[in-house]
Amino acid sequence: MATSEIKTGDPTVPGNFLGAVIDEKSFDKLIAYIDRAKKSGHSTVILGGKGDKSRGYFIEPTVILTSNPKAETMCEELFGPVLTVYTYEDKDFEYTLELCDQTSPYALTGAFFGRDRRVIAQAAAALKYSAGNFYINDKPTGAVVGQQPFGGARASGTNDKAGSVLNLMRWVSPRAIKETFSPPTNYSYPFLR
Repeated sequence: MATSEIKTGDPTVPGNFLGAVIDEKSFDKLIAYIDRAKKSGHSTVILGGKGDKSRGYFIEPTVILTSNPKAETMCEELFGPVLTVYTYEDKDFEYTLELCDQTSPYALTGAFFGRDRRVIAQAAAALKYSAGNFYINDKPTGAVVGQQPFGGARASGTNDKAGSVLNLMRWVSPRAIKETFSPPTNYSYPFLR
């Protein structure tokens, strides 16, 4: 599995792809999520799941398989190397799109992979409010500020799109001024005549 090949360690060392999580609080939170998933009865850690804070706050890339689409790790923003997978039957595709849209209060990023343009369009439409940044056939972690606007919706932020002109509106107080050089002399509009 490609995930097991990801090298974790000091990001200044060439070849290391994944660094430590931000701090001990984040490390402890992520390990607690993983431990609860292991004990849940509906989720199984199929890769990784271990952490080591003796040399930094490193957590192995972790993949959790769940039979519960509303499992805790499916609903929360974890901000760590933890991915939870829920499989569904083809016949349940539309229901699964609803689950994706309604399961979590968060909406930072999302990704959809597919080849059928009709299905991709269907997913993009169904998930239009489920992610501030939505990726089609690409990883949902690569926004480069200054090149691609970035911002989450719902409980993930104000969707103000840092890195674009759209962000400027957040920092200003727009004001509209209308000045007429030929003041009205009657209350009615021309179309009423």
